[in-house]
Amino acid sequence: MCLRRGCRTSACPSSASTVERVECAAPPGAAADWQPGAILRMAFAERLCRNGGIVCGQALMALADTSMVFAILAANRGYRPMTTVDQTTHFMRAVTKSDVLADARVVRLGRTMSFGRVTLFGATDPKPVAIVSSAFAML
Repeated sequence: MCLRRGCRTSACPSSASTVERVECAAPPGAAADWQPGAILRMAFAERLCRNGGIVCGQALMALADTSMVFAILAANRGYRPMTTVDQTTHFMRAVTKSDVLADARVVRLGRTMSFGRVTLFGATDPKPVAIVSSAFAML
C-alpha cells in the first residue's frame, strides 16, 4: 500500500516505505536544538534501481518528500492538508543494494508554510547519501 495520499500505484517508491519512528515531543535528555520529525525506511528493490543496483534519485526524492509529510504531521500532532512547494536535493554519493533511511526534521512549522530538512542514509552505512531541504504550503 502506498503511503502518499492519492497515489494508487504499487511501483511508487513510498509503497515500499515503512515508518521506523515518529517524534512529536523531545525525548528525555534531548539536545536544546531538537526538532520534531520522523524516520522512514525504504526497502531495497531492484525496480527502484539503475544498472548495478544503484538506487535511483527519483526514488530517493520521493522518500524524502514522503518522510517530510510524516514529520510535519508529527509536529502538528495530527493530519493537516499540505502540498510540496519546493524540494532541493543534494546527492552526496550513491547508495547500492541497501535499504535507505530518511531522517526528516521540521525546521519551522508555520500557519501557511512549513520548512524541513531530510538526511538520507544507506541502512548499512552511517555516511549521508543525500541532504534535502523542503517547503510545504499548509492548506
